[in-house]
Amino acid sequence: MDRITQWVSTQEIPADLTIRIAHSIFPLHEAVMVPRCGYIRRAVAAATKDKDKDHSAASVELDLSSIPGGADAFEKAARYCYGANFEINARNAAALRCAAAFLDMADLPRRVDEFLAQAALPSAVAVLRSCEVLLPAAEELGVACRAADAVALRICNEALFPTRSSPPGWWAAELAALSPASFQKVATALRCRRASPEVLAAAASAYAELALAEVLADPSRADQRALVESVVEVLPSGADAPIPAALLCRVLHAAVNTEASAKTCRDLELRVAAVLEQATAGDLFSVALDGAGERVRNADTVRRVVAAFVERQQAADSHQAERRNRRSSMSEAVDSSGKSAMEKVARMVDEVAAEMATEESLGISRFVGVAGAVPKEARACHDGVYRAVDIYLKTHPALDEIEREKVCSVMDPLKLSYQARLHASQNKRLPLQAVLSALYYDQLKLRSAGSEDADDYDTRSAAEQARAQAMADASLARENEALRSELARMQAYVSGMQQQHSKGSASSRAASPAEKKKKASFAFLGSVSRTLSKLNPFRGGGWAIKDTASVADGGRHNSSNAVQQHVVKPKRRRFSIS
Repeated sequence: MDRITQWVSTQEIPADLTIRIAHSIFPLHEAVMVPRCGYIRRAVAAATKDKDKDHSAASVELDLSSIPGGADAFEKAARYCYGANFEINARNAAALRCAAAFLDMADLPRRVDEFLAQAALPSAVAVLRSCEVLLPAAEELGVACRAADAVALRICNEALFPTRSSPPGWWAAELAALSPASFQKVATALRCRRASPEVLAAAASAYAELALAEVLADPSRADQRALVESVVEVLPSGADAPIPAALLCRVLHAAVNTEASAKTCRDLELRVAAVLEQATAGDLFSVALDGAGERVRNADTVRRVVAAFVERQQAADSHQAERRNRRSSMSEAVDSSGKSAMEKVARMVDEVAAEMATEESLGISRFVGVAGAVPKEARACHDGVYRAVDIYLKTHPALDEIEREKVCSVMDPLKLSYQARLHASQNKRLPLQAVLSALYYDQLKLRSAGSEDADDYDTRSAAEQARAQAMADASLARENEALRSELARMQAYVSGMQQQHSKGSASSRAASPAEKKKKASFAFLGSVSRTLSKLNPFRGGGWAIKDTASVADGGRHNSSNAVQQHVVKPKRRRFSIS
């Protein structure tokens, strides 16, 4: 009180007006305050009328506890009325403006407005921040909107004429001190001033980044959910400003882990889906992690994001199909771009599914939901999804045949590359149906290759010939193993039978009919044995493979033209791409 009333107690004229604001008391003079403050003039007139009726003391006492800014703001307003010097700065400008409007002063509001018009960006931001504790008076008087417009003006000027001494985008960090409601006012003012989308996106991104840092620092705080929801509300739409996909993924991760409202999460999912082709596999995978970033907990969120992207893409393709008759060339270009985006997202989903497959607690339905969110026809090659399936089967070895078939339902074995099909044919983790599908495809390729003409066979690419030849070698190797074992058993049986009956057949000149029958049987078995031995491809350290062109020519080439190719027997080993 000594500090507050020191400038009044030095006056020679005794005070006849007492102003009470909460616990603060200001002894003032009617002759000074009444001419400059319309509110006090009316209050004193009303009190004087009551005083004449009651015949009370000459001093008038008023309670102004409802004045915006409190005792500090009123003190500066009173100093202005007495002609004392004081400073208008960013910390007191908003409160002083509201107090002057409350007191119905004429000159002081104009001086504060001049300060706001000339204030630098940090000062304008500080004024806007001080308005947050003056609501609703600051809203009703337009002080908050005027401060937000001053901030927007400084940002636009900085974007057009950057300050050489400051780093680019330094102004974005100044906005971090604002509340979401105040930032929304700045964004609205930027739109009114027709700021470029890049400026609006930079401001929103910087604000969201700093807000996310606060949320992630302590996700357990009760107010973090409200902070995330408010940040999502102030983010500009994709049409106004292109927010980076990585930032949207982090905001979605924070919203899910702080248990934000369903509306907030759904809005973010749709916004991420709209720019999903710009994201990376790491960005999308981060959405599935828990708050600590260690375990997969939000696989359903990833599935909904991918499904929303596929739905948008299919709707766009349908729209372009309707316009194809009118502008065919343009529609073809758009379709090509759409296919490229779909293929990129498909590869991204395969990588995310492979990362999620290492989570032991991840259920089959959730894995299939993520990996199968992209249609099978969107993938030109299914090697990526096969890798994810193999990792999941390796991480979950206790699955039965039906469960493994459900996991493999997300891929098409007929769209695997040659290396992937070769790996699948030897992968014991896969269900039998998937292995048979891969082998059946290769068998069809071999049959189609055998039915072609010799000229067509020669014109095929070297890659196709090598693929068909390698598959034929692998098939012959498997068949040879079975033939060798069968041949060894038959030779052992024939040898034993011949030793038992060798003496009887040598001593008897005229054999009985039964013995002749046995001899014929032995001759037949020997013939079979010789036939199987001809099929043995391992004679001479390798196997001989006839050129399929001679088969296709129907015998036009003689045996001298048969191509002999010696290949070392491939080792039986298991491959793994995980």
